[in-house]
Amino acid sequence: MTPTDATAVTPPVTPPATTAAAARTLATAARVLRQLRHDPRSIALMILVPCAMLVLLRYVFDGSPRTFDSIGASLLGIFPLITMFLVTSIATLRERTSGTLERLLAMPLGKGDLIAGYALAFGLVAVVQSTLATGLAVGALGLDVVGSAWLLLLVALLDALLGTALGLFVSAFASSEFQAVQFMPAVIFPQLLLCGLFAPRTAMHPVLEAVSDVLPMSYAVDGMNQVLHHPDITGDFIRDAAIVAGCALLVLALGAATLRRRTT
Repeated sequence: MTPTDATAVTPPVTPPATTAAAARTLATAARVLRQLRHDPRSIALMILVPCAMLVLLRYVFDGSPRTFDSIGASLLGIFPLITMFLVTSIATLRERTSGTLERLLAMPLGKGDLIAGYALAFGLVAVVQSTLATGLAVGALGLDVVGSAWLLLLVALLDALLGTALGLFVSAFASSEFQAVQFMPAVIFPQLLLCGLFAPRTAMHPVLEAVSDVLPMSYAVDGMNQVLHHPDITGDFIRDAAIVAGCALLVLALGAATLRRRTT
């Protein structure tokens, strides 16, 4: 063995970039979930409020169960979207105003890893939320759907993920929790009015119908209605689900691009 061979140092093995990014994303998600565990009000808002709203709605229309059937499926997707939007936007803003976000981004943690971690953590909460709300609506409250309850759950989950993505996105433009809540009338309410819940979109003014055609909540409601009225998976259902999922991914990408370290 030559001296060169004896003193040779084996270079450290560097993990692949994808593995490192996945590890950073999982670490971020675990940290967010630990924080949520100590925040019972946020947990109640995300998990219990949609269920409570569905129970309230069911007994508002106690004398007209068909009315509950006609709008209950749509609201099963809308309630999770709204609650996830509120909680996610406020939680992300707290990270920035407290300086946590700045400290995290000073580490080898990219904006994409951070957003993906938040999306994963809140996505897991969304799974629990959507499962409980769907099981409650179909089981205990007697929501009558022609299609599979699993498809109803899928759309509810996609809606909750869309609300998470929208909350992460708008948090970049708010400087306080009050401002984060103020984004709700600008982002959620127009979609709520134009999604077809209160009137068929085809009966709206042509300008409003055109606007509704580009709003993701419209396709969330359409997807729920497809499950409500069709026993099998339809082409329109696949289109609606794909659009909602695509919008969620697009908004997450925009959220990563616009994420700021701290408020100004």
